[in-house]
Amino acid sequence: MATPLSPATAVAQIKQLQYGQSDDPNAELAIIRISEPITMSLDGAGRPAKRTSDVSVDSSESPTPASLDADLTHYKELFSKLRFSYLEQVTKEKFLRAIVGDPPLVVGHNENVELETKLAEVKQELQNQKEEVRVMVEVMEKTGRDLAKRYKNVQLQKIQLSTLPEEITNLENTISSLRALQAKHLLAADPSDPSSSQNLPLPATLSLLAEREAELAAIDRQLTSMHTTLPRKTREAEAIERELSTLERRKVETLGQAREAQRKKMEGESDGLEEMGRWYRGAEMTLKSLVNVEN
Repeated sequence: MATPLSPATAVAQIKQLQYGQSDDPNAELAIIRISEPITMSLDGAGRPAKRTSDVSVDSSESPTPASLDADLTHYKELFSKLRFSYLEQVTKEKFLRAIVGDPPLVVGHNENVELETKLAEVKQELQNQKEEVRVMVEVMEKTGRDLAKRYKNVQLQKIQLSTLPEEITNLENTISSLRALQAKHLLAADPSDPSSSQNLPLPATLSLLAEREAELAAIDRQLTSMHTTLPRKTREAEAIERELSTLERRKVETLGQAREAQRKKMEGESDGLEEMGRWYRGAEMTLKSLVNVEN
């Protein structure tokens, strides 16, 4: 299994591939030189030479798709004018040579027909070649746009990759400091202190979390069962409250009667309770004596 490269090594290798193992740090990726003019020629010193046509020179120095389209249209017009002028001059020259020659050159109808036939064939072949060139140009334009997009993506990824080593180093330093701080807290933690659970390692923390979740689930089940028994308990509590209010009322009445009886006793009044008690005691003794006689 291959050993993974470090970010710094990867960046160095990409730069080496980018510069073509060149010592020039300003060298550019040679996949496609988007920033260089396409329609420029070079002078003897290897520098871009200025154009002599009437199209803007600035557009050639920093070409854009619009400027390239304008250049193409301009050169098509120049070529059309040049071809028309060339055909006109050649035709005039041939006509003059034919009429001033000795003997004069006379072209018959049959020869004109043969030339027209050949001309039609040549025109058809030229149209076919133009169609092939058009298709090739479309393919080249599509390929150029794809290469430009890929070039921009490569440039962006190169910039992002150049910043990765520093970011990775910072993250590693942060992780090391956090681990050292965690170890320090673990050494200083008191096992009997409940707050020390906050300094547990990850496996112990996950185990403690599972226990707490189980306890929470049990509490939730208890709450659910309590919610189901709450209406019945509420009705029982209401019945007990009604009974309690009745007993409270009876208690108040009994206390009032006791106070009234105590007052009458202190004042020497007879409330009939003592006579009733003596009568009950006499009745009790009579019943006991009867029971003894029967026994």
